Amino acid sequence: MSQVLRGINKNRINDDRLLVGIETSDDAAVYDLGNDELLITTLDFFTPIVDDPYTFGLIGAANSLSDVYAMGGYPKMAMNIVCFPSCLDPSILTEILRGGFDKMMEANCLCVGGHTVQDDEPKYGLSVNGFCKKGSLLRNSSAKEGDVVIMTKPIGTGIITTAIKAEFANKEEIDDTVKSMSTLNVFGLRAIEAGGGAHSATDITGFGLGGHLIEMLDGADLSCDLYTENLITLRGAENYAKMGLVPKGTYDNKNYFANRYESSNNNFVDDLIFDPQTSGGFLIAVDEKRAAKIMEALKDSPYPGAVIGNITKKREKRLYVK
Repeated sequence: MSQVLRGINKNRINDDRLLVGIETSDDAAVYDLGNDELLITTLDFFTPIVDDPYTFGLIGAANSLSDVYAMGGYPKMAMNIVCFPSCLDPSILTEILRGGFDKMMEANCLCVGGHTVQDDEPKYGLSVNGFCKKGSLLRNSSAKEGDVVIMTKPIGTGIITTAIKAEFANKEEIDDTVKSMSTLNVFGLRAIEAGGGAHSATDITGFGLGGHLIEMLDGADLSCDLYTENLITLRGAENYAKMGLVPKGTYDNKNYFANRYESSNNNFVDDLIFDPQTSGGFLIAVDEKRAAKIMEALKDSPYPGAVIGNITKKREKRLYVK
């Protein structure tokens, strides 16, 4: 969408207070309110990836709220975005909204209504506004040469949800994946704050870890060595990737970014890296000294995180998978 909008937006009215727009495909837009306060605004919604409507609501809300955390802010106010078929029992909609509301309450974010339209398939998410101080803003385009890259949540949600649809995934794998998708990324932001800040951050969603890391590198005009032995994955994800049980989006991502990364020459590893994530964790670019503090803070978080790469000067490719 950002590419299309960049074409449409040529020669339109601009505003110097718009600090982050569509130029670098960042996680949210950011507007300077003055007095050191920034407004962060975003929206996201998607179709069900689990059968239980309440759990779908939890995951949809956590995913939408994540964009604000990824920009260095805290969500304060949100509105529901709902598409719902008339043929389904209204109690299903109630459970979706209840899950979303509970996750917003966990985030100390006000739920102030929303909008519903009739559609053939359920869809749910949020439009979210949040705030941060100007010095706390995190962009996806400001990594520095010499930074290390930290991931905060395991990857593999697309692979596991594909295994669920194929009736391969067991209860432990499903529970592990649901827990990850419904965990608020506030723990990643708090770890960044405990470490004294970071140069750049983004959350991992539809383009997968590899795609969103390449977007960070494009924005900063740098390259990165990615060390796959350090990746953390969801229970069962590696085995299913080796079986070739991966979603179509994985292949779409690999094709889209093909000219910007050097493959590991190991298909299942590349499939994990470009597996589209739902409510994935953060990628954080930070100097080594502060990285150590962030990793220390993550020890007391839902996930311990991992240092997975080193950012270098620009080379022929953006990403080198080792």
